[in-house]
Amino acid sequence: MLVNITRKSLITFYLAIFRPNFVVSHANMSTESVDADKYSVAYVTVPNNDVGKTIGHGLVKNKLAACVNIIPQVTSIYEWKNEINEDNEALLMIKTRTSQVDKLTEYVRSNHPYEVCEVISLPIKNGNPPYLKWIGENVPEN
Repeated sequence: MLVNITRKSLITFYLAIFRPNFVVSHANMSTESVDADKYSVAYVTVPNNDVGKTIGHGLVKNKLAACVNIIPQVTSIYEWKNEINEDNEALLMIKTRTSQVDKLTEYVRSNHPYEVCEVISLPIKNGNPPYLKWIGENVPEN
């Protein structure tokens, strides 16, 4: 029994210490690492796909976004001017540099039909390094 515990302890030690280092080293050899928080995803709701396409094309053309996905048919329930509302909308999922989120927000606000439009962003903590690099290649720094 003592031999089994010792063997199990050695295997556990090996997996805890050496295996993560091998995986990290292997990952670094095959792909370029990317800084966390350097890129963000922003979400914007729009009244319909046509408005989404107009804003999306403008963001990509102006190098404020690398990609804009339009997710149709979302239902939004919210309070506005003391009334509960329910609307069918589309959702834009926008990939950009974190350093460009303020300019992106300004662009959306000036091209959006709502009195108060949603623009929220979250930093991308992890992702496919070649994809994140592609975002950086398509959205220049400030």
